[in-house]
Amino acid sequence: MAGAFKEYEDLLSPKQLGEIKEKTEGMNEAKVNKVLKKVYEQYSNSKVEAGESVGIVSAESIGEPGTQMTLNTFHFAGVAEMNVTVGLPRIIEILDGRKEIGTPMMEIFLKKPYSKGEDIKKLALNIKETLLQDLMNSVSVDIAEGKVDIAIDNEKMQEIGMRTDSVISAVEKGMKGISVKKTEEGISVKLKSKDEKLINEVYKLKEKLKSVYIRGIKSIKQVLPVKRGEEYIIITAGSNLIDVLSMEEVDQTRTVTNDIFEIQAVLGIEAARQALIKEVFKVIEDQGLNVDIRHIMLAADTMCFSGKVKGITRYGIVSEKSSVLARASFETPVKHIIEAGLVGEEDKLNSVVENVMLNQPIPVGTGLPGLIVKVKK
Repeated sequence: MAGAFKEYEDLLSPKQLGEIKEKTEGMNEAKVNKVLKKVYEQYSNSKVEAGESVGIVSAESIGEPGTQMTLNTFHFAGVAEMNVTVGLPRIIEILDGRKEIGTPMMEIFLKKPYSKGEDIKKLALNIKETLLQDLMNSVSVDIAEGKVDIAIDNEKMQEIGMRTDSVISAVEKGMKGISVKKTEEGISVKLKSKDEKLINEVYKLKEKLKSVYIRGIKSIKQVLPVKRGEEYIIITAGSNLIDVLSMEEVDQTRTVTNDIFEIQAVLGIEAARQALIKEVFKVIEDQGLNVDIRHIMLAADTMCFSGKVKGITRYGIVSEKSSVLARASFETPVKHIIEAGLVGEEDKLNSVVENVMLNQPIPVGTGLPGLIVKVKK
């Protein structure tokens, strides 16, 4: 039996061979040989032919259904700030390689017992970023004294399990040049300096106090526990992958963010490539369209092959092309040609664009004479 598989070791991938081994357990050698032969035939037929213009096929396959996409955003009912960019705007955002995305989100998978719904509300509130304005009942300004009095909502304090002392230390840590005192209703914040522009400074202090970080994970603006299948997960508005993964309650193997650059920074380029494929495929699937995943894989490979995620733009992968003429054909031609001339750069004319510009056969299809056509000597 091992001999049959050995023969196909270089012809089929380890994954394919592993699956065949699993499915053909208990079969005799003749049948296993038949299965291997059939799989190899199918595999050979499904391979793209040498000289095929895979880039153009992929561009058409993703671009054509892209024109059918209409939806702009999707909103989680009843929860403020929980918008999701979907459809064409999301695909453009991904393929352009934008570092600042419209609606960063996370899907946080949990370990037991939290995944069964136990204490999930409490955990979600611990994850959500709490600012001082979230705990305020009212704010009053005393210009004569140069201070701001804040009445704190005790119910919200209990919900997140905090005391006034913790709030005072968070305010002192988050701001300089102030003194904070505990009052009956909450806290009083006073400016230490007494300068001429006291009125302006007090009002500035009032606004700054609202955005003082108290607790939770920074950048997670909103949380929503939802049941998916048999388990509970937490969906967030805002993303902070590294801090979420460091939490003990979180299942690090499945928790994801839709921010490709954050994945690249935390988990590396391979994970970013996989996230690119999943995100584009998810958008296309949600719109009810059908695109072969291999086209998306090619686009993801092109964006990630340099070791960093680069958008399909003149600042991204186009700027990395080895051909001067290919770079010049996209945008800002004079700049590229002058730069190449200054350093004496050579163009090997290996690709499509530069050969079209020079009215020569392009090296695809029958233009690959070494592979496709027998050259007469």
